Amino acid sequence: MGTRVGTTVETTSPCEPGRLELSQPHRLARGGWLVVLLAACGQIAFSGAAGAAPAKNSAPVEAAVKPDIAPTAFELQLLYADRTWNWKNGAAYFGMDRRLHAWTKGEDSPAVGEGRWLVTEDGKMCMELAWRSKTYSTKPRRTCYSHRVDKGKIEQRKDPDGTWYDFKHAKDDPADEHQKFEAGNTKGAQFDEARKLIDNKS
Repeated sequence: MGTRVGTTVETTSPCEPGRLELSQPHRLARGGWLVVLLAACGQIAFSGAAGAAPAKNSAPVEAAVKPDIAPTAFELQLLYADRTWNWKNGAAYFGMDRRLHAWTKGEDSPAVGEGRWLVTEDGKMCMELAWRSKTYSTKPRRTCYSHRVDKGKIEQRKDPDGTWYDFKHAKDDPADEHQKFEAGNTKGAQFDEARKLIDNKS
């Protein structure tokens, strides 16, 4: 329990999330090396386990499926904490204190979501948000994303059965989902504006 960071969550927001980043000097230190290190450790562990298995007979044996290697909670925290994930019609800010603020323009009116985010030791990042607009409000709901290290990059998918896609390479790739993240609360003004508009009773 001591190694977990945050709390598990899931959101049915009208949005689909995006990039976390610290200062430029830390970006390479906490981004590129992280992907390379995870990939290297996974290859070493897998090859070691395969070599240690005794061959009891010469009968053909099906190759074992390579297990997924998941980033730790600490490693995921470096990718999300104090960053804004930009979406097509909104954004979400992952606070250092685990608070989560999100907003979306919506089709007819803006909506805001408030709640918390968490990361787990099995490679998940979850969001728990309660959304509201002038016309509706929801109870807190959870949305989780799984992460794994594969072929020198971190992949992400929406749980429970989303398709895996590139999240972050050791060297930045324009196609990475993590490119949609910005350091800091860059959309705080838009969130505050939307919340005031929604909470205005007139």
